[in-house]
Amino acid sequence: MYRTNTCGELRLENLSQQVTLAGWVQKVRNLGAMTFIDLRDRYGITQLVVDDNSSEECKQIAQSLGREYVLQATGTVLERSSKNPKMPTGDIEIGVSSLKVLNAADTPPFTIEDNSDGGDELRMRYRYLDLRRNPLKNALMLRHRMAQVTRNFLDGENFMEIETPYMINSTPEGARDFLVPSRLNPGKFYALPQSPQTFKQLLMVAGYDRYFQIVRCFRDEDLRADRQPEFTQIDCEMAFVEQEDVLNVFERFAKTLFKEVLGVEIAYDFPRMPWSVAMEKYGSDKPDIRFGMEFNDITADVKGKDFVVFDSAEYVGAIVAEGCAGYTRKQIDGLTEFVKRPQVGAKGLVWIRIEEGGIKSSIDKFYTPEELSALAEKCGAKAGDLILILAGEKKQTLSALNVLRLEMGDRLGLRDPKKFAPLWVVDFPLLEWDEETQRFYAMHHPFTSPKPEDIEFMDSDPGKVRANAYDFVCNGVEVGGGSVRIFDRELQQKMFKLLGFTAEQAEAQFGFLMNAFRYGAPPHAGIAFGFDRFCSLFGGSDSIRDYIAFPKNNQGRDVMVDSPTTIDPAQLVELGIELKEVAE
Repeated sequence: MYRTNTCGELRLENLSQQVTLAGWVQKVRNLGAMTFIDLRDRYGITQLVVDDNSSEECKQIAQSLGREYVLQATGTVLERSSKNPKMPTGDIEIGVSSLKVLNAADTPPFTIEDNSDGGDELRMRYRYLDLRRNPLKNALMLRHRMAQVTRNFLDGENFMEIETPYMINSTPEGARDFLVPSRLNPGKFYALPQSPQTFKQLLMVAGYDRYFQIVRCFRDEDLRADRQPEFTQIDCEMAFVEQEDVLNVFERFAKTLFKEVLGVEIAYDFPRMPWSVAMEKYGSDKPDIRFGMEFNDITADVKGKDFVVFDSAEYVGAIVAEGCAGYTRKQIDGLTEFVKRPQVGAKGLVWIRIEEGGIKSSIDKFYTPEELSALAEKCGAKAGDLILILAGEKKQTLSALNVLRLEMGDRLGLRDPKKFAPLWVVDFPLLEWDEETQRFYAMHHPFTSPKPEDIEFMDSDPGKVRANAYDFVCNGVEVGGGSVRIFDRELQQKMFKLLGFTAEQAEAQFGFLMNAFRYGAPPHAGIAFGFDRFCSLFGGSDSIRDYIAFPKNNQGRDVMVDSPTTIDPAQLVELGIELKEVAE
C-alpha cells in the first residue's frame, strides 16, 4: 500500500509505530548531518527526519528533493525534541528508513502556502496547485460539510432528492440563457436552466410533496464577486403549505447549519421585515442588521429654509454615526468624495457635528442652532455623534444612503464576519415597472402568487400588489429566496397577461405547466438558497470564488482550460450553424 496513515493523524500515542506516509514535499531543510522534510497531504503536515540512522540511499534522495515532489516515506514515529505547538502533528516526527520519489515536480509558479506570492490570474491558471493551499482546502471542506448537513436535515424532514433536466426550453424572463444547439433537431436549441422552477412545480403536481436538489444552475449575466455564470442552489419545494410553513422549516434548517457547521447557536426567532420597511430604514431589500444606523426621513423638517439642495429634493435622509463627532475635515471630505463616486451617485454630503459645547454643521448659515438641535433630537443623536445627510430623488438617495451606511459600518468595525444577524424580508412588490419598455416585470418570477388580499388590485392598480414572497437575508447578503406559487390556472393566465404575454406566447413557453394545472395542482411553495453564497457567508468572505473548485474569472473565462474557445468548423457544420466573421 502507498500509505498506512495520513500526514495529519499521527500523535504521541503512535510513538514507535512503523508507518508509511505519502504526499507532497512542502519544504526541505538541509542541515548537513540531517535533513528535515515537511510532507503534506490534504489532512495536514508531518515532519520527516533523514539522519545518520537513515540509509545512504535515503540521504541521496533527500538531497535531490524539490518542492511539490510526490514522495513516499516509511519510518518510525519519534517524539520531537523541539515541538511545534502550531501544528497538530507538532509533537512527533518520522525517523525515515525508506524514501521513494513517486513523481518529480517542476518548481511551481507560486508558493503553495497560506499567503501565496501568486496573483489571482496566475493562481486561477494553475488552479489545481492553488487548491493545495490551506485556505482553499478549508473552503471546500466547509462546502462539503454544509452539503452533508443540508442533505441530512432535509432527509429528516421527508424531502426527496430528485434530479431535474439540464437541457430544457429557453424562457424570456430573467437573465440571459446559455444555449445548446441540437444536432438532431437542426436550427433548434436547448437552454441550460437558470433554476429548476417549473420542474419542481410539476413534481408537486405529481404528488412528491417535499422535493430538494443541490443543483447547478446557469445564467449568462455580468459577473461580480458573488456571481458566477454557473452556480449551485439548494432548491426546495413543498406542497400543501403556506408561507409560514416554509419559513418555519427553513428557519430551522438555517439554525441547524449555523450550529452543526459553525457551532453558532441562534436561539431567537428570525425577525420578519416587510420590504417597504427595509427600503425606508436601510435603503436595501437585503439589510445588514448587525448594527443600527437606520435612516431618518427628515424631508419635511428641512424644507423652506432657502437651502436649495434640500428645498428641491424629493427626499432628505440622515444617518447617525455614533462617536464620530471628532472626524476631521479631511475625513469628512473623504466621505464626500466617496458618496460622489459614480457607483454611489450622490451629489454631495451634508454633515452635523454634535459636540459637548454645541453644534457645528456644513449648513449652519441656513439653519439656527435650535433647528439643528431639533434635527439631532429627531435622529436620536447625542453629544459625540456625527449626522450624515444625503438628498435628492428618493430611490437613488435611499440607495446611496445604504452604501454610505455600509461604508461607515466597515469603518467603525460594526460588520464582524463572525457575527450573524439573519432575518426574513417579506411582502415584496409582485411587479416592477420598467420605463424603457413601458411594461411590468415580475420582481421574482411569473409563478409567484400575489397576496390573497391584493388580488383585487391586479386589474385596477397592479403596482400596488404585494407578492407572497420571502427572502432569507444575513449580514447584508441575500442568501435565499422563494414564494408561494400560483396553482390556479386562471390566476396564472392573468399573471402572464399582466407581464405582456399574449395567449399564444404563454402557451408556447409554459403550456406544459398550464396543462398540468388542469389535473389537480396542490397549493405549493418553495425556496432556493444560493449555496455558493451560503458557503462564503459561513467562511467570512465577500467572494464565492474560493468556495467553488473550478470557478470562472470576472470575464466569465476559465483560464486554466482556456474556455470558452473557438469550435472546429466541422462541428458547427454538423450542428447546422454558420458562423459569420466578426470585424475587428
